[in-house]
Amino acid sequence: MYALHIGNKNYSSWSLRPWVLLKALAIPFTEHQHYFAPDNSAFKSFSPSALVPALVDGQTTIWDSLAITEYVAEDHPQVWPQTREARAYARSAAAEMHSGFSTLRNLCSMSIGVRIKLHDTPPALLRDLARIDDIWRLGLSRFGGPFLAGSAFTAVDAFYSAVVFRIQTYGLGFDLSHEARAYVDPMLAQPAMQAWYEGGLTETLRDAPHEVEIAQSGVVITDYRATA
Repeated sequence: MYALHIGNKNYSSWSLRPWVLLKALAIPFTEHQHYFAPDNSAFKSFSPSALVPALVDGQTTIWDSLAITEYVAEDHPQVWPQTREARAYARSAAAEMHSGFSTLRNLCSMSIGVRIKLHDTPPALLRDLARIDDIWRLGLSRFGGPFLAGSAFTAVDAFYSAVVFRIQTYGLGFDLSHEARAYVDPMLAQPAMQAWYEGGLTETLRDAPHEVEIAQSGVVITDYRATA
């Protein structure tokens, strides 16, 4: 059975991707959670990069979310859509998410348990959201929804799961088209997404660097997280 090493559910967008993918597709795994600390060198014990996520399968370790996805897909073809056209779209969209959207990542640090009003929405953030809107509308219109590449949840949905949480946290839905907004609520209602969200709300540990990023970007108007 796979062993998946993840970080804080409230903050770790990279950990979310493989976790929600495995959960949504009912692929068995054991979860090993490690909370962020000022020095994450202890992560080297399970991840060569000292970063999360990391997947361990026997003697094999995979330490990148896209690489984990491809590794799991070798034994579980349902990770990607069934048709070649849909797979091409899904892989392209997932790869773009994996390497792009730096303004969204930097300005809207993931914190699923709070609601934040941004100090500003700079043009670069609006460009990121417009591009995400284009990607989502393309997939939904071409493959019929309700997921990005068709009727089933696949890796491309997992890769945009953190964007869905960010839209909820930062109230970004108004900057999306009607078609893109219609994708957000069903995604938030997915059992795997709900399970991650509920886990994040129970965490009482606060990661200082993430909290600083949030304070720099906006004002917390609601905090649903448990307190120590």
